Amino acid sequence: MANEYTAVFERDGEWYVAYCPEIPGANGQGKTKDEARVSLREAIALILEDRRQDGLRGIPPEAEVETITVN
Repeated sequence: MANEYTAVFERDGEWYVAYCPEIPGANGQGKTKDEARVSLREAIALILEDRRQDGLRGIPPEAEVETITVN
């Protein structure tokens, strides 16, 4: 199972605006709900990758690093 996040959609005139309450700053928009969903998905991926890279910068060189999977 992939990680799942909440997507909230609101109308703003001709646009759909989407955001993810679990990930502050993750927002998307589009002329259709599908476009807003894709935009939000891309924003979530970018934010998580940026946070991952930022977190890894602080690891001491002598530390042991492994990858774990969360279902």
